[in-house]
Amino acid sequence: MARFDTLEGWLDWQTGLHPKRMELGLERVAAVWARLGPASFTLPIISVGGTNGKGSSVAMIEAMVLAAGYRCASYTSPHLRRYNERVRLGGEPVSDAALCEAFERVDQARDEISLTYFEFGTLAALDIFSRAGPDLAVLEVGLGGRLDAVNLLDADVSVVTTIGLDHTDWLGETLDAIAIEKAGIFRAGRPAILGQRDAPEALRREAVRIGARPLQLGYEFDRASTGEGWIWKGPAGERLALPIPALRGPFQLDNASAAIAALTSLRDRLPIPVNAIRLGLRRARLAGRFQVLPGPVTWILDVAHNGEAAQALASNLRAFACPGRVRAVLAVLSDKVPESIVDPLLPHVSDWYLARSADARAMPVESLAERLSARLQSAEPGRFPDVAQAIDAALAASNPGDCLLLLGSFTTVAEAMAHPAVT
Repeated sequence: MARFDTLEGWLDWQTGLHPKRMELGLERVAAVWARLGPASFTLPIISVGGTNGKGSSVAMIEAMVLAAGYRCASYTSPHLRRYNERVRLGGEPVSDAALCEAFERVDQARDEISLTYFEFGTLAALDIFSRAGPDLAVLEVGLGGRLDAVNLLDADVSVVTTIGLDHTDWLGETLDAIAIEKAGIFRAGRPAILGQRDAPEALRREAVRIGARPLQLGYEFDRASTGEGWIWKGPAGERLALPIPALRGPFQLDNASAAIAALTSLRDRLPIPVNAIRLGLRRARLAGRFQVLPGPVTWILDVAHNGEAAQALASNLRAFACPGRVRAVLAVLSDKVPESIVDPLLPHVSDWYLARSADARAMPVESLAERLSARLQSAEPGRFPDVAQAIDAALAASNPGDCLLLLGSFTTVAEAMAHPAVT
């Protein structure tokens, strides 16, 4: 008899199963996988780590693989509206029933081993993929790399998109320290894709130490813009004329370049025609990453929750050129540095509405306001107990042509998506 018969029941129970919300390390998940998983995981695996750009890279890899006619499995986190978004087969979220059955198998295999929410979900996703037999699995690393549950399996190709200062309590307080943790997903003798032109030297150095084959943007592969599109330049001298990705922002060309480098590294096992690459770039979508919802007041949803992501968001706002005023609703988690998020956006945002999201880890709005007081002193920001009330106030002050920016965390964007004004 299954422990629970609904997805909600399983997820609620998992949040309290382990005494800590997060505990890095592979011993417990490896022990459970040894009981649960197949003797060998034969399908090709691309793992994607980094500070920002992971979700975009996974979305583009998935779209290109699907456009080529292959069946792609994708695992990402966190989700925005439904947990099922995390586990996709053929581009579609798996069903509640499939997740519940996988959770039951993980529960039976773990016996008395305690698992975190993320570990339980990762094992369930891998179990689903091993049974479904897709042509490729793309796995997004949750936090760090070396000790993240996704690193349980040896990826055939590993991608590190960017390195920035985030999760410093867990990964270290310098870019080099964080780079070494992220490089833990690299494997000896296998391609290690570095998707950042100015990545910390420690990232490539660690790839070489591990014995991986580093391929870095600006070195082994590169890109160049043209009038209507761009050119991808491959390690073997290939040159592909490509369209601008559907995902907004000039930085998406870096993510696309890394995604293409990863797939071309697997071409002997999974050849992707250039037309599928072009079609995938046009088709790739990702909710909550400069997602624009047009209307009398334009909504802009972005999960930007660190300084690097905020800089990318500022670049997008500059290119978007909202015709009216831009009002921002900001709510962040307690472990974030809100100053680094606000600073790049100051030239683009006229009014700020600070709130606390529903996440248990959310920063109290009083603390958020205190930390930002010096930066926002020219216009006293509004303070609200929740995201919905902040949105209501921002909408009431807006006129046709204005823009409403929602940012700060996945929770903030998820709450914005649930607002009645979003259609």
